[in-house]
Amino acid sequence: MKKFIETLSNIWKIEELKGRILVTLGLLLVYRFGAQVVLPGIDTQQLAELSSRTDGGGLLGILNAFTGGAFANASFFALGIMPYISASIVVQLMGLAIPYLQKLQKEGESGRKTLNQITRWLTIGICLVQAPAYLYSLGSLGVPDSAFILGKGLDFMIPAVLILVTGTIFAMWLGEKITDKGIGNGISLLIMVGIIARMPQSFVQEFVSRTSGSNGGLMLILIELILWFVVILACIMLVMATRQIPVQYARRTASGGYEKNVFGSRQYIPLKLNASGVMPIIFAQAIMFAPAYIGRIGALKDTGVGQWLQTEFSNIFGLWYNIVFALLIIIFTYFYTAITVPTNKMADDLKRSGGFIPGIRPGKETSDYLDKIMSLITFPGSLFLALIAVLPAVVVKLMGVQQGWALFYGGTSLLILVGVAIDTMQQVNSYLLNRHYDGLMKTGKNRKVVA
Repeated sequence: MKKFIETLSNIWKIEELKGRILVTLGLLLVYRFGAQVVLPGIDTQQLAELSSRTDGGGLLGILNAFTGGAFANASFFALGIMPYISASIVVQLMGLAIPYLQKLQKEGESGRKTLNQITRWLTIGICLVQAPAYLYSLGSLGVPDSAFILGKGLDFMIPAVLILVTGTIFAMWLGEKITDKGIGNGISLLIMVGIIARMPQSFVQEFVSRTSGSNGGLMLILIELILWFVVILACIMLVMATRQIPVQYARRTASGGYEKNVFGSRQYIPLKLNASGVMPIIFAQAIMFAPAYIGRIGALKDTGVGQWLQTEFSNIFGLWYNIVFALLIIIFTYFYTAITVPTNKMADDLKRSGGFIPGIRPGKETSDYLDKIMSLITFPGSLFLALIAVLPAVVVKLMGVQQGWALFYGGTSLLILVGVAIDTMQQVNSYLLNRHYDGLMKTGKNRKVVA
């Protein structure tokens, strides 16, 4: 403990790192404050039904968790940062089919800036669709008409839509500033802090449920916490696991050529077990909204099939929902890995730099070999990801865990928390190591520098 405290004190000795951490905390505080400011024209006293619906888990609970409670508060940041995430996904997928976007992806920094501008404009377009839909759906979510002080006319809708759009753009700006001036990935940190904000309330609800009456008591709470930490460790292993492919480089001569039959240093290409991150879960969750919606439209609505779709796919803890959910995650893991891990480009870059995989010819054979390895390691990675995603439903059914607290046992929420925490700690470690300190997870002693 003493060494850990010493390491934390070393962080504050680095002025640049201390400044970045303070900027990050300050901007995150602004975001959390905005999540509590309710839209003008809405009576906050009549939002209790909306809050109760989102606290019980389900699809609304997921949306509310990602916005840190802003969705249930009908606040400035009610749409959260998710429209920007959606726009980023759309632009990334469109890059597979549109030559102009493919060209921008290859132009380096200038192309990246143009893609960012396209993403921002697309975010505004998505917000202009989602904002009115959100406001009109409040009535069906339990908010009475009397809660709208000015009514639902244009004098309320137009300013409210503008505020919601501005709130998302401002949140996007906060995320970009955290990335540039702070520490860690700003957009991911905004999502993470929103998820963490819901954790204390969810745990208190679970604690009260277990300790009131004969419902397991403190012993079951302890078992749940131990299981939770085990799941976190499993998520860390999933995020960090890699398959190292050995690479040999020929030794360069003074003239810039390569010496025949003389080998240089051996390095490795790290191929991640889960190269797609949480994106397969996000894709799958987006599609899982469709079956319940299909069951409510047209002639299908009053049929047995329509009612079955509405019942089974409106409950995120149900059996059929999670079976389909897991299958979609496995499919999307392969799909997203295929579009984000360019084995052809990796093989070409390796060939140009004079490297090769021992026993494999440079060029197409290397590309095919890397593609085969990625396919082999993606299968267990996709199964593990699907297991983590459906684990909340498992603990609800087998252990009777409250739905709000169960969401932290897996799925997108836990993977985002683990991934963002690891990424942020790695950035902090790089600052410490550059200043000759041990990293955050090391012993915490000052390193001796050999001149």
